[in-house]
Amino acid sequence: MAVVIWGSATLPAWADTAASQAVPVATEQAQPAQSRDATLPDQLRDFDAYVERVRQQFNVPGIAVAIVKDGKVVLERGYGVREMGKPARVDEHTMFAIASNTKAFTAAALSILADEGKLSLDDRVIDHLPWFRMADPYVTHEMRVRDLLAHRSGLGLGAGDLLYWPGTDYTTEEVARRLKDVPLTGSFRGQYAYDNILYGVAQLVIEKASGQSYADFLQARVFTPLGMTETRFNSDHLKPTDDNVATGHAKADFKDLEPVAPMTWHNVSGAGGLYASAHDLTKWMRVQLDGGVMAGEGDDAKRLFSAKRQKAMWSVITPMNIPEPSVPELGAVKPNFLGYGEGWQLSDYRGRKLVWHTGGWPGMVSRLTLVPEHKLGVVVLTSAEVGAAFNAVTMRALDAFVDAPRTDWVAAYAAAVAKAEAKADETWQKHVQARDAKSRPSLPLAKYAGRYRDAWYGDINIAQEGGKLVMRFSRTKSLVGTLSHWQHDTFILRWHERWLNADAFVTFNLDADGNVAEARIKAISPRTDFSFDFHDLRLVPVKDEHAPAK
Repeated sequence: MAVVIWGSATLPAWADTAASQAVPVATEQAQPAQSRDATLPDQLRDFDAYVERVRQQFNVPGIAVAIVKDGKVVLERGYGVREMGKPARVDEHTMFAIASNTKAFTAAALSILADEGKLSLDDRVIDHLPWFRMADPYVTHEMRVRDLLAHRSGLGLGAGDLLYWPGTDYTTEEVARRLKDVPLTGSFRGQYAYDNILYGVAQLVIEKASGQSYADFLQARVFTPLGMTETRFNSDHLKPTDDNVATGHAKADFKDLEPVAPMTWHNVSGAGGLYASAHDLTKWMRVQLDGGVMAGEGDDAKRLFSAKRQKAMWSVITPMNIPEPSVPELGAVKPNFLGYGEGWQLSDYRGRKLVWHTGGWPGMVSRLTLVPEHKLGVVVLTSAEVGAAFNAVTMRALDAFVDAPRTDWVAAYAAAVAKAEAKADETWQKHVQARDAKSRPSLPLAKYAGRYRDAWYGDINIAQEGGKLVMRFSRTKSLVGTLSHWQHDTFILRWHERWLNADAFVTFNLDADGNVAEARIKAISPRTDFSFDFHDLRLVPVKDEHAPAK
Protein backbone atom coordinates (compact mmCIF):
# COMPACT_ATOMS: atom_id res chain seq x y z
CA MET A 1 0.00 0.00 0.00
CA ALA A 2 1.02 3.62 -0.44
CA VAL A 3 0.65 3.99 3.30
CA VAL A 4 0.89 1.16 5.78
CA ILE A 5 -2.38 1.37 7.62
CA TRP A 6 -2.78 -0.84 10.72
CA GLY A 7 -1.01 -1.11 14.09
CA SER A 8 2.33 -0.26 12.44
CA ALA A 9 1.49 2.61 10.17
CA THR A 10 4.74 4.44 9.57
CA LEU A 11 5.73 4.47 5.93
CA PRO A 12 6.03 7.96 4.44
CA ALA A 13 3.01 9.63 2.90
CA TRP A 14 4.54 9.49 -0.58
CA ALA A 15 5.91 5.93 -0.35
CA ASP A 16 5.10 2.97 -2.55
CA THR A 17 7.17 0.11 -3.84
CA ALA A 18 7.28 1.58 -7.33
CA ALA A 19 9.61 4.50 -8.07
CA SER A 20 8.82 7.47 -10.25
CA GLN A 21 10.40 10.81 -11.03
CA ALA A 22 9.47 13.61 -8.67
CA VAL A 23 7.79 16.45 -10.54
CA PRO A 24 5.66 19.44 -9.45
CA VAL A 25 2.17 18.55 -8.26
CA ALA A 26 -0.81 19.63 -10.31
CA THR A 27 -2.58 22.66 -8.88
CA GLU A 28 -6.25 22.56 -7.96
CA GLN A 29 -8.94 24.88 -9.25
CA ALA A 30 -10.08 27.33 -6.57
CA GLN A 31 -13.40 26.44 -4.90
CA PRO A 32 -16.06 28.75 -3.47
CA ALA A 33 -15.63 29.75 0.15
CA GLN A 34 -17.76 27.67 2.55
CA SER A 35 -15.98 27.85 5.90
CA ARG A 36 -17.87 28.96 8.98
CA ASP A 37 -14.72 30.68 10.26
CA ALA A 38 -13.67 33.80 8.37
CA THR A 39 -10.35 33.92 10.28
CA LEU A 40 -8.97 30.78 8.63
CA PRO A 41 -6.36 31.04 5.87
CA ASP A 42 -7.69 31.26 2.34
CA GLN A 43 -6.92 27.61 1.55
CA LEU A 44 -9.18 26.53 4.42
CA ARG A 45 -12.19 28.71 3.55
CA ASP A 46 -13.65 25.76 1.63
CA PHE A 47 -12.31 23.16 4.06
CA ASP A 48 -15.69 21.58 4.85
CA ALA A 49 -16.34 20.92 1.17
CA TYR A 50 -12.79 19.66 0.73
CA VAL A 51 -13.05 17.11 3.56
CA GLU A 52 -16.40 15.94 2.20
CA ARG A 53 -14.70 15.43 -1.17
CA VAL A 54 -12.03 13.35 0.58
CA ARG A 55 -14.71 11.26 2.28
CA GLN A 56 -16.46 10.56 -0.99
CA GLN A 57 -13.31 9.88 -3.02
CA PHE A 58 -11.88 7.39 -0.53
CA ASN A 59 -15.18 6.02 0.85
CA VAL A 60 -14.63 7.00 4.48
CA PRO A 61 -17.78 7.02 6.68
CA GLY A 62 -16.40 9.42 9.29
CA ILE A 63 -13.54 11.90 9.71
CA ALA A 64 -12.61 14.23 12.58
CA VAL A 65 -10.08 17.05 12.17
CA ALA A 66 -8.49 19.47 14.59
CA ILE A 67 -5.92 22.23 14.00
CA VAL A 68 -4.01 24.21 16.62
CA LYS A 69 -1.97 27.32 15.87
CA ASP A 70 0.02 29.49 18.26
CA GLY A 71 -1.48 27.76 21.28
CA LYS A 72 -5.10 28.13 20.15
CA VAL A 73 -7.57 25.74 18.59
CA VAL A 74 -8.49 27.26 15.21
CA LEU A 75 -10.58 24.35 13.93
CA GLU A 76 -12.09 21.16 15.31
CA ARG A 77 -14.89 19.46 13.42
CA GLY A 78 -16.41 16.14 12.51
CA TYR A 79 -17.64 14.95 9.14
CA GLY A 80 -19.88 12.03 8.21
CA VAL A 81 -21.31 9.37 10.49
CA ARG A 82 -19.95 7.27 13.32
CA GLU A 83 -21.12 4.06 11.62
CA MET A 84 -22.34 3.52 8.09
CA GLY A 85 -26.09 3.03 7.88
CA LYS A 86 -26.72 4.78 11.21
CA PRO A 87 -27.62 8.47 11.78
CA ALA A 88 -25.25 9.46 14.63
CA ARG A 89 -22.81 12.07 13.33
CA VAL A 90 -19.08 12.39 13.95
CA ASP A 91 -18.07 15.53 15.80
CA GLU A 92 -14.88 16.81 17.42
CA HIS A 93 -15.69 14.78 20.56
CA THR A 94 -16.00 11.42 18.76
CA MET A 95 -13.33 8.97 19.87
CA PHE A 96 -11.33 6.96 17.34
CA ALA A 97 -8.62 4.34 17.82
CA ILE A 98 -5.38 6.28 17.34
CA ALA A 99 -3.25 3.11 17.17
CA SER A 100 0.47 3.86 16.70
CA ASN A 101 -0.04 7.50 17.65
CA THR A 102 -0.01 5.93 21.12
CA LYS A 103 3.77 5.49 20.78
CA ALA A 104 4.40 9.18 21.49
CA PHE A 105 2.51 8.81 24.78
CA THR A 106 4.73 5.87 25.72
CA ALA A 107 7.82 7.93 24.92
CA ALA A 108 6.44 10.82 26.99
CA ALA A 109 5.79 8.49 29.93
CA LEU A 110 9.43 7.35 29.87
CA SER A 111 10.52 10.99 29.66
CA ILE A 112 8.46 11.89 32.73
CA LEU A 113 10.14 9.08 34.67
CA ALA A 114 13.56 10.15 33.37
CA ASP A 115 12.94 13.71 34.56
CA GLU A 116 12.16 12.30 38.00
CA GLY A 117 15.34 10.23 38.06
CA LYS A 118 13.47 6.92 38.17
CA LEU A 119 15.19 5.72 35.02
CA SER A 120 17.48 6.86 32.25
CA LEU A 121 16.88 6.13 28.61
CA ASP A 122 20.51 4.97 28.54
CA ASP A 123 19.70 2.24 31.09
CA ARG A 124 19.93 -1.32 29.90
CA VAL A 125 16.52 -2.96 29.62
CA ILE A 126 17.73 -5.85 31.78
CA ASP A 127 18.46 -3.34 34.55
CA HIS A 128 14.68 -2.94 34.86
CA LEU A 129 13.48 -6.31 33.54
CA PRO A 130 16.16 -8.89 34.46
CA TRP A 131 14.28 -11.66 32.62
CA PHE A 132 14.25 -9.78 29.30
CA ARG A 133 15.81 -11.74 26.42
CA MET A 134 16.30 -11.19 22.69
CA ALA A 135 17.33 -13.95 20.28
CA ASP A 136 20.97 -12.79 20.47
CA PRO A 137 22.76 -12.57 23.87
CA TYR A 138 24.73 -9.48 22.81
CA VAL A 139 21.54 -7.64 21.86
CA THR A 140 19.97 -8.71 25.15
CA HIS A 141 22.92 -7.30 27.09
CA GLU A 142 23.23 -4.04 25.17
CA MET A 143 19.59 -3.14 24.51
CA ARG A 144 18.89 0.25 26.11
CA VAL A 145 15.53 1.75 27.00
CA ARG A 146 15.98 4.23 24.13
CA ASP A 147 16.42 1.32 21.70
CA LEU A 148 12.90 0.15 22.55
CA LEU A 149 11.54 3.31 20.91
CA ALA A 150 13.74 3.68 17.83
CA HIS A 151 13.06 0.66 15.56
CA ARG A 152 16.72 -0.37 15.24
CA SER A 153 16.82 -3.61 17.25
CA GLY A 154 17.59 -6.01 14.40
CA LEU A 155 14.04 -7.36 14.39
CA GLY A 156 12.42 -7.50 10.96
CA LEU A 157 9.50 -5.35 9.89
CA GLY A 158 6.55 -6.08 12.17
CA ALA A 159 8.31 -9.06 13.74
CA GLY A 160 6.28 -10.74 16.46
CA ASP A 161 3.08 -8.83 15.68
CA LEU A 162 1.05 -12.06 15.48
CA LEU A 163 1.53 -12.42 19.22
CA TYR A 164 -1.13 -9.73 19.66
CA TRP A 165 -2.40 -8.91 16.16
CA PRO A 166 -5.27 -9.63 15.73
CA GLY A 167 -6.06 -9.85 19.44
CA THR A 168 -4.61 -12.85 21.29
CA ASP A 169 -4.96 -14.22 24.81
CA TYR A 170 -1.28 -13.73 25.71
CA THR A 171 -0.46 -11.27 28.51
CA THR A 172 1.91 -8.34 27.96
CA GLU A 173 4.69 -10.13 29.81
CA GLU A 174 4.10 -13.38 27.91
CA VAL A 175 4.45 -11.48 24.65
CA ALA A 176 7.69 -9.89 25.83
CA ARG A 177 9.12 -13.19 27.08
CA ARG A 178 8.55 -14.78 23.67
CA LEU A 179 10.93 -12.26 22.10
CA LYS A 180 13.77 -14.66 22.84
CA ASP A 181 12.49 -16.87 20.01
CA VAL A 182 11.62 -14.13 17.49
CA PRO A 183 14.41 -14.20 14.90
CA LEU A 184 16.65 -11.18 14.30
CA THR A 185 17.01 -10.52 10.59
CA GLY A 186 19.20 -7.40 10.74
CA SER A 187 22.11 -6.06 12.75
CA PHE A 188 21.60 -4.36 16.08
CA ARG A 189 21.31 -0.57 15.53
CA GLY A 190 22.23 -1.18 11.90
CA GLN A 191 19.03 -0.22 10.10
CA TYR A 192 15.44 0.94 10.50
CA ALA A 193 12.72 -1.71 10.70
CA TYR A 194 9.43 -0.78 12.33
CA ASP A 195 8.20 -2.93 15.20
CA ASN A 196 5.45 -2.79 17.80
CA ILE A 197 6.55 -5.49 20.19
CA LEU A 198 9.33 -3.48 21.85
CA TYR A 199 6.85 -0.76 22.79
CA GLY A 200 5.14 -3.47 24.81
CA VAL A 201 8.47 -3.98 26.59
CA ALA A 202 8.69 -0.21 27.12
CA GLN A 203 5.26 -0.41 28.73
CA LEU A 204 6.60 -2.97 31.21
CA VAL A 205 9.61 -0.76 31.97
CA ILE A 206 7.23 2.11 32.77
CA GLU A 207 5.25 -0.12 35.11
CA LYS A 208 8.37 -1.37 36.88
CA ALA A 209 9.88 2.11 37.32
CA SER A 210 6.63 3.82 38.37
CA GLY A 211 5.05 1.08 40.47
CA GLN A 212 1.77 1.66 38.58
CA SER A 213 -0.01 -0.06 35.76
CA TYR A 214 0.58 1.65 32.43
CA ALA A 215 -3.12 2.59 32.27
CA ASP A 216 -3.03 4.19 35.73
CA PHE A 217 0.22 6.01 34.96
CA LEU A 218 -1.15 7.57 31.78
CA GLN A 219 -4.37 8.56 33.49
CA ALA A 220 -2.68 10.16 36.50
CA ARG A 221 0.36 11.69 34.83
CA VAL A 222 -0.86 12.62 31.34
CA PHE A 223 -4.62 12.49 30.73
CA THR A 224 -5.82 14.11 33.96
CA PRO A 225 -3.20 16.92 34.04
CA LEU A 226 -3.98 17.78 30.40
CA GLY A 227 -7.74 17.52 30.88
CA MET A 228 -8.03 14.70 28.33
CA THR A 229 -11.42 13.39 29.41
CA GLU A 230 -12.20 11.96 25.96
CA THR A 231 -9.30 9.50 25.88
CA ARG A 232 -9.48 5.82 26.79
CA PHE A 233 -6.63 3.37 27.44
CA ASN A 234 -7.98 0.87 24.91
CA SER A 235 -11.32 -0.46 23.69
CA ASP A 236 -11.78 -2.42 26.93
CA HIS A 237 -12.07 0.94 28.70
CA LEU A 238 -14.76 2.38 26.41
CA LYS A 239 -18.16 3.02 27.98
CA PRO A 240 -20.63 1.44 25.53
CA THR A 241 -23.68 3.45 26.56
CA ASP A 242 -22.00 6.80 27.26
CA ASP A 243 -18.96 7.27 25.03
CA ASN A 244 -19.16 8.98 21.66
CA VAL A 245 -17.16 6.42 19.65
CA ALA A 246 -16.65 5.83 15.94
CA THR A 247 -16.90 2.35 14.43
CA GLY A 248 -14.10 1.20 12.15
CA HIS A 249 -14.80 0.05 8.61
CA ALA A 250 -12.85 -2.25 6.30
CA LYS A 251 -13.35 -3.52 2.76
CA ALA A 252 -13.87 -7.26 2.90
CA ASP A 253 -11.76 -8.85 0.17
CA PHE A 254 -10.59 -5.29 -0.57
CA LYS A 255 -14.05 -4.65 -2.12
CA ASP A 256 -17.14 -4.11 0.05
CA LEU A 257 -16.99 -1.72 3.00
CA GLU A 258 -18.39 -3.08 6.25
CA PRO A 259 -18.22 -2.25 9.98
CA VAL A 260 -15.46 -3.94 11.95
CA ALA A 261 -15.80 -5.15 15.54
CA PRO A 262 -13.62 -3.30 18.08
CA MET A 263 -10.26 -4.90 18.82
CA THR A 264 -8.14 -4.42 21.91
CA TRP A 265 -4.38 -4.55 22.32
CA HIS A 266 -4.68 -5.34 26.00
CA ASN A 267 -1.28 -7.06 25.83
CA VAL A 268 0.77 -4.43 23.93
CA SER A 269 -1.16 -1.25 24.68
CA GLY A 270 2.01 0.84 24.74
CA ALA A 271 2.37 0.30 21.00
CA GLY A 272 -1.10 1.31 19.91
CA GLY A 273 -3.96 0.92 22.36
CA LEU A 274 -5.39 4.41 22.85
CA TYR A 275 -8.72 5.83 21.73
CA ALA A 276 -9.05 9.63 21.69
CA SER A 277 -11.10 12.45 20.21
CA ALA A 278 -9.80 15.23 17.98
CA HIS A 279 -10.74 17.66 20.75
CA ASP A 280 -8.58 15.86 23.31
CA LEU A 281 -5.69 15.63 20.88
CA THR A 282 -5.63 19.43 20.57
CA LYS A 283 -4.49 19.42 24.21
CA TRP A 284 -1.80 16.85 23.43
CA MET A 285 -0.59 18.84 20.41
CA ARG A 286 -0.46 22.10 22.37
CA VAL A 287 1.69 20.67 25.16
CA GLN A 288 4.02 19.21 22.55
CA LEU A 289 4.30 22.50 20.66
CA ASP A 290 4.85 24.35 23.95
CA GLY A 291 7.90 22.24 24.74
CA GLY A 292 6.22 20.23 27.48
CA VAL A 293 4.78 23.25 29.31
CA MET A 294 1.20 22.75 30.51
CA ALA A 295 0.68 26.14 32.17
CA GLY A 296 2.59 29.22 33.30
CA GLU A 297 5.86 30.68 32.07
CA GLY A 298 9.55 30.70 32.93
CA ASP A 299 10.47 29.35 36.36
CA ASP A 300 6.79 29.12 37.28
CA ALA A 301 5.93 26.90 34.31
CA LYS A 302 4.19 23.64 35.09
CA ARG A 303 5.64 20.95 32.86
CA LEU A 304 4.58 17.54 31.64
CA PHE A 305 8.20 16.80 30.68
CA SER A 306 11.40 18.83 30.39
CA ALA A 307 12.60 20.75 27.36
CA LYS A 308 15.67 18.50 27.35
CA ARG A 309 13.52 15.42 27.05
CA GLN A 310 11.38 16.92 24.31
CA LYS A 311 14.47 17.78 22.29
CA ALA A 312 15.55 14.15 22.56
CA MET A 313 12.14 12.83 21.54
CA TRP A 314 12.22 15.07 18.47
CA SER A 315 15.79 14.18 17.42
CA VAL A 316 16.60 11.53 14.82
CA ILE A 317 17.97 8.33 16.32
CA THR A 318 17.44 6.01 13.38
CA PRO A 319 17.88 7.34 9.83
CA MET A 320 15.39 6.05 7.26
CA ASN A 321 15.76 5.59 3.54
CA ILE A 322 13.83 8.11 1.44
CA PRO A 323 11.94 6.30 -1.32
CA GLU A 324 10.87 7.96 -4.50
CA PRO A 325 7.20 9.04 -4.69
CA SER A 326 4.89 6.33 -5.97
CA VAL A 327 3.34 8.73 -8.50
CA PRO A 328 4.63 12.03 -9.96
CA GLU A 329 1.73 13.94 -8.37
CA LEU A 330 3.29 13.38 -4.93
CA GLY A 331 6.72 14.73 -5.85
CA ALA A 332 6.35 17.84 -3.68
CA VAL A 333 5.91 15.71 -0.55
CA LYS A 334 9.29 14.02 -0.81
CA PRO A 335 11.45 15.26 2.10
CA ASN A 336 15.11 16.14 2.32
CA PHE A 337 15.57 14.08 5.50
CA LEU A 338 13.68 11.28 7.18
CA GLY A 339 14.23 9.50 10.45
CA TYR A 340 12.72 8.16 13.64
CA GLY A 341 13.16 9.65 17.11
CA GLU A 342 11.51 8.56 20.35
CA GLY A 343 7.94 7.74 19.38
CA TRP A 344 7.94 10.28 16.54
CA GLN A 345 8.75 10.28 12.86
CA LEU A 346 10.82 13.26 11.71
CA SER A 347 11.07 14.78 8.24
CA ASP A 348 10.57 18.09 6.44
CA TYR A 349 8.10 19.68 4.07
CA ARG A 350 9.03 22.70 2.00
CA GLY A 351 11.96 23.35 4.31
CA ARG A 352 9.97 23.11 7.56
CA LYS A 353 10.65 20.36 10.07
CA LEU A 354 7.75 17.99 10.64
CA VAL A 355 7.23 15.91 13.78
CA TRP A 356 4.53 13.35 13.06
CA HIS A 357 3.16 9.85 13.25
CA THR A 358 0.44 7.76 11.71
CA GLY A 359 -1.70 5.08 13.27
CA GLY A 360 -3.55 2.11 11.86
CA TRP A 361 -6.15 -0.20 13.35
CA PRO A 362 -8.73 -2.60 11.92
CA GLY A 363 -11.09 -0.11 10.31
CA MET A 364 -9.41 3.12 11.47
CA VAL A 365 -6.32 5.09 10.45
CA SER A 366 -5.04 8.47 11.61
CA ARG A 367 -2.25 11.01 11.34
CA LEU A 368 -0.98 13.64 13.79
CA THR A 369 1.48 16.24 12.45
CA LEU A 370 3.36 19.04 14.20
CA VAL A 371 5.21 21.94 12.53
CA PRO A 372 7.25 23.41 15.39
CA GLU A 373 8.46 26.45 13.42
CA HIS A 374 4.85 27.56 12.92
CA LYS A 375 3.49 26.34 16.29
CA LEU A 376 1.09 24.33 14.15
CA GLY A 377 -0.56 20.97 14.83
CA VAL A 378 -2.96 18.98 12.67
CA VAL A 379 -4.71 15.74 13.58
CA VAL A 380 -6.92 13.73 11.24
CA LEU A 381 -8.88 10.70 12.51
CA THR A 382 -10.72 8.42 10.08
CA SER A 383 -12.97 5.37 10.24
CA ALA A 384 -11.72 3.47 7.18
CA GLU A 385 -8.41 1.90 6.19
CA VAL A 386 -7.31 4.49 3.64
CA GLY A 387 -4.17 6.41 4.52
CA ALA A 388 -4.69 8.53 1.42
CA ALA A 389 -7.63 10.22 3.16
CA PHE A 390 -5.73 11.43 6.21
CA ASN A 391 -2.81 12.48 4.03
CA ALA A 392 -4.98 14.51 1.65
CA VAL A 393 -6.58 16.37 4.56
CA THR A 394 -3.29 16.89 6.39
CA MET A 395 -1.50 18.28 3.36
CA ARG A 396 -4.29 20.77 2.63
CA ALA A 397 -4.04 22.04 6.21
CA LEU A 398 -0.24 22.29 6.13
CA ASP A 399 -0.29 24.15 2.82
CA ALA A 400 -2.72 26.70 4.22
CA PHE A 401 -0.35 27.70 7.03
CA VAL A 402 3.03 27.44 5.30
CA ASP A 403 1.87 29.53 2.35
CA ALA A 404 2.32 26.73 -0.21
CA PRO A 405 0.66 26.60 -3.63
CA ARG A 406 -2.88 25.33 -3.71
CA THR A 407 -2.65 21.64 -4.65
CA ASP A 408 -5.23 19.01 -5.48
CA TRP A 409 -4.08 16.45 -2.93
CA VAL A 410 -7.24 14.40 -3.38
CA ALA A 411 -6.35 13.71 -6.99
CA ALA A 412 -2.70 13.11 -6.10
CA TYR A 413 -3.43 10.49 -3.46
CA ALA A 414 -6.18 8.94 -5.58
CA ALA A 415 -3.53 8.33 -8.24
CA ALA A 416 -1.30 6.65 -5.65
CA VAL A 417 -4.14 4.42 -4.47
CA ALA A 418 -4.98 3.45 -8.04
CA LYS A 419 -1.37 2.51 -8.70
CA ALA A 420 -1.16 0.39 -5.54
CA GLU A 421 -4.36 -1.43 -6.47
CA ALA A 422 -3.12 -2.06 -10.00
CA LYS A 423 0.15 -3.42 -8.65
CA ALA A 424 -1.72 -5.81 -6.35
CA ASP A 425 -3.83 -7.02 -9.26
CA GLU A 426 -0.69 -7.55 -11.32
CA THR A 427 0.89 -9.59 -8.51
CA TRP A 428 -2.15 -11.84 -8.35
CA GLN A 429 -2.17 -12.38 -12.09
CA LYS A 430 1.47 -13.46 -11.94
CA HIS A 431 0.50 -16.10 -9.37
CA VAL A 432 -2.36 -17.27 -11.59
CA GLN A 433 -0.11 -17.53 -14.64
CA ALA A 434 2.54 -19.50 -12.72
CA ARG A 435 0.04 -21.97 -11.28
CA ASP A 436 0.05 -25.60 -12.35
CA ALA A 437 -3.70 -26.02 -12.08
CA LYS A 438 -3.57 -29.72 -13.02
CA SER A 439 -1.27 -30.66 -10.15
CA ARG A 440 -2.49 -32.54 -7.11
CA PRO A 441 -1.34 -32.67 -3.47
CA SER A 442 1.38 -35.21 -2.77
CA LEU A 443 -0.53 -36.59 0.22
CA PRO A 444 -4.13 -37.31 1.19
CA LEU A 445 -5.62 -34.29 3.00
CA ALA A 446 -5.59 -36.14 6.33
CA LYS A 447 -1.80 -36.32 6.17
CA TYR A 448 -1.55 -32.50 6.29
CA ALA A 449 -3.78 -32.29 9.36
CA GLY A 450 -2.38 -32.15 12.86
CA ARG A 451 -0.83 -29.86 15.41
CA TYR A 452 2.03 -27.60 14.31
CA ARG A 453 4.28 -25.48 16.50
CA ASP A 454 6.23 -22.29 15.92
CA ALA A 455 8.94 -21.41 18.42
CA TRP A 456 7.71 -17.88 19.13
CA TYR A 457 3.98 -17.93 18.31
CA GLY A 458 3.01 -21.33 19.72
CA ASP A 459 0.59 -23.90 18.36
CA ILE A 460 -1.44 -23.81 15.16
CA ASN A 461 -3.92 -26.61 14.44
CA ILE A 462 -5.03 -28.00 11.09
CA ALA A 463 -8.05 -30.28 11.09
CA GLN A 464 -10.00 -32.05 8.36
CA GLU A 465 -13.59 -30.88 8.58
CA GLY A 466 -16.29 -31.69 6.02
CA GLY A 467 -13.73 -32.81 3.47
CA LYS A 468 -11.68 -29.61 3.82
CA LEU A 469 -8.69 -28.53 5.86
CA VAL A 470 -9.30 -25.80 8.45
CA MET A 471 -6.45 -23.91 10.15
CA ARG A 472 -6.83 -22.39 13.62
CA PHE A 473 -4.28 -20.24 15.44
CA SER A 474 -4.50 -21.49 19.03
CA ARG A 475 -4.04 -18.08 20.72
CA THR A 476 -5.86 -15.89 18.17
CA LYS A 477 -9.62 -16.35 18.10
CA SER A 478 -10.18 -14.56 14.78
CA LEU A 479 -7.50 -16.44 12.81
CA VAL A 480 -9.56 -19.35 11.50
CA GLY A 481 -9.51 -20.17 7.81
CA THR A 482 -10.10 -22.84 5.20
CA LEU A 483 -7.30 -24.30 3.07
CA SER A 484 -7.99 -24.80 -0.63
CA HIS A 485 -5.53 -26.59 -2.88
CA TRP A 486 -3.56 -24.23 -5.14
CA GLN A 487 -0.81 -26.34 -6.68
CA HIS A 488 1.45 -29.21 -5.63
CA ASP A 489 1.78 -28.94 -1.82
CA THR A 490 0.72 -25.31 -1.64
CA PHE A 491 -2.76 -24.30 -0.46
CA ILE A 492 -4.55 -20.95 -0.22
CA LEU A 493 -5.62 -20.03 3.30
CA ARG A 494 -8.81 -17.95 3.21
CA TRP A 495 -9.78 -16.45 6.55
CA HIS A 496 -13.41 -16.74 7.58
CA GLU A 497 -13.37 -13.10 8.72
CA ARG A 498 -13.03 -11.61 5.26
CA TRP A 499 -12.30 -8.05 6.42
CA LEU A 500 -8.85 -9.21 7.59
CA ASN A 501 -7.67 -9.01 3.95
CA ALA A 502 -4.78 -11.32 4.79
CA ASP A 503 -5.28 -14.49 2.75
CA ALA A 504 -2.06 -16.44 2.40
CA PHE A 505 -0.28 -19.28 0.65
CA VAL A 506 0.53 -22.24 2.91
CA THR A 507 3.29 -24.48 1.56
CA PHE A 508 4.04 -27.87 3.10
CA ASN A 509 7.60 -29.15 2.73
CA LEU A 510 8.02 -32.95 2.80
CA ASP A 511 10.93 -34.99 4.10
CA ALA A 512 12.62 -37.87 2.27
CA ASP A 513 9.97 -40.29 3.52
CA GLY A 514 7.09 -38.18 2.21
CA ASN A 515 5.99 -36.84 5.57
CA VAL A 516 5.34 -33.16 6.31
CA ALA A 517 8.53 -31.70 7.77
CA GLU A 518 7.54 -28.04 7.89
CA ALA A 519 4.85 -25.59 6.77
CA ARG A 520 5.45 -21.97 5.76
CA ILE A 521 2.92 -19.18 5.28
CA LYS A 522 3.20 -16.13 3.03
CA ALA A 523 0.63 -13.38 2.45
CA ILE A 524 -0.74 -13.37 -1.09
CA SER A 525 -1.41 -9.68 -1.63
CA PRO A 526 1.14 -6.86 -1.24
CA ARG A 527 -1.79 -4.89 0.22
CA THR A 528 -1.90 -7.14 3.30
CA ASP A 529 -0.71 -5.28 6.35
CA PHE A 530 2.80 -6.23 7.46
CA SER A 531 1.60 -6.90 11.01
CA PHE A 532 0.43 -10.24 9.62
CA ASP A 533 4.01 -11.50 9.81
CA PHE A 534 3.12 -15.04 8.69
CA HIS A 535 6.40 -15.28 6.80
CA ASP A 536 8.32 -15.42 10.10
CA LEU A 537 6.52 -18.59 11.20
CA ARG A 538 8.23 -21.95 10.84
CA LEU A 539 5.55 -24.53 11.57
CA VAL A 540 6.87 -27.92 12.57
CA PRO A 541 4.53 -30.90 13.18
CA VAL A 542 4.20 -31.83 16.85
CA LYS A 543 5.04 -35.54 16.91
CA ASP A 544 3.63 -36.18 20.36
CA GLU A 545 -0.01 -35.15 20.22
CA HIS A 546 -0.11 -35.29 24.04
CA ALA A 547 2.65 -32.69 24.36
CA PRO A 548 1.50 -29.55 26.23
CA ALA A 549 0.24 -26.80 23.94
CA LYS A 550 2.32 -23.66 23.56
